[in-house]
Amino acid sequence: MADQPTDAALRRTSRTKITPEREAELYEAVLELLRERGYDALTMDAVAARTRSSKATLYRQWGSKGQLVIAALRHGKPFDIDDIDTGTLAGDLREMARRTGRAACEDTELLQGITVAARQDEDLRLAMRELLIRPEGAVLDRALRRGVERGEVHPDNPALGYVIPALLGALIARPLIEDDYADGPYLEHFLDSVVLPALLGRPAPAHD
Repeated sequence: MADQPTDAALRRTSRTKITPEREAELYEAVLELLRERGYDALTMDAVAARTRSSKATLYRQWGSKGQLVIAALRHGKPFDIDDIDTGTLAGDLREMARRTGRAACEDTELLQGITVAARQDEDLRLAMRELLIRPEGAVLDRALRRGVERGEVHPDNPALGYVIPALLGALIARPLIEDDYADGPYLEHFLDSVVLPALLGRPAPAHD
């Protein structure tokens, strides 16, 4: 018996072709509404009205509100870390911290709201994991593997499994605890004080 197509596969085959310009316009409208109303109050009706689209088209194209919102966040990300390869693990992680920190103010507010909503919304949680966290995590995993291959990190170091949760936690937690954003300098200090000593097995450098 032939395998039945999944819901995701059916959505892909039934998607309406839209231009990159139109897709970017839709994503920008979603982000605007997200900043204005928050995730819970954002509706597909509001997106359809703001973008002069039909709700049926939005569902056919993205499947759910959660998937549309996460796709918009990923599209609107003002930095890219895919090309980072400085030759050392410390250099790679610090450059990732610098680029991520430049967008901390705007991105963190949106990410905080969505993270809270994802606790109650399984569809949003799955979309966030699949479209946002896993792609960034894959880039970080490649950097960690390079560090292992160069002999910088022992392959059995248990800290390897905690780098992504630690960095994501730093991004989200600092505004809640210290009422300030996890900008580039903060993330670099966090790396030097917590993450790199655990990975490389040596004390953190002194900071002024």
